[in-house]
Amino acid sequence: MRHLGMSFARSAVVGVCLVLSGAVAQAQGGQVEIKNVEVRLSDHGPVILLKAENRVIPIFVDPTVAGSIQGALTGEKLRRPLSHDLMHSILAAFDGKVTQTVITMKDGVFYGALTVSMKDTVKVFDSRSSDAIALAIHFKAPILVGRDLLDSAGKQIPDSRTQTL
Repeated sequence: MRHLGMSFARSAVVGVCLVLSGAVAQAQGGQVEIKNVEVRLSDHGPVILLKAENRVIPIFVDPTVAGSIQGALTGEKLRRPLSHDLMHSILAAFDGKVTQTVITMKDGVFYGALTVSMKDTVKVFDSRSSDAIALAIHFKAPILVGRDLLDSAGKQIPDSRTQTL
């Protein structure tokens, strides 16, 4: 666990920005695909930053989930698998995969809808947003948010060209 904390802290301090597959969000039927996910440390603990269309949605998570997401983004393997690594291995062993994750918010709480495909069956599972994000990253599946969520919970990212040092 200490290795995880040191690895996570080192990556967060450096400000690792890892792109899942590009930097531009694509609208899909009122939904926006998140293309850029970052793990950072804040004054309030670990935070996952979902970025799209010059906006960022911060989702605060526990250190274990943050470490799992950071490991999935970087490809870093821990000595022992975490829960998301285990779920990834189990699904893959049965030819299953996460095909998408949809993040929503109700009463100020983020939720995840995790779509899993196995053979000819597709099922959607309710989950914590952080778990759904972690598994989507493990499977390189799209992370989607509604246009309304991006507009209401997304914070504007300042244009770096207009900032002075």
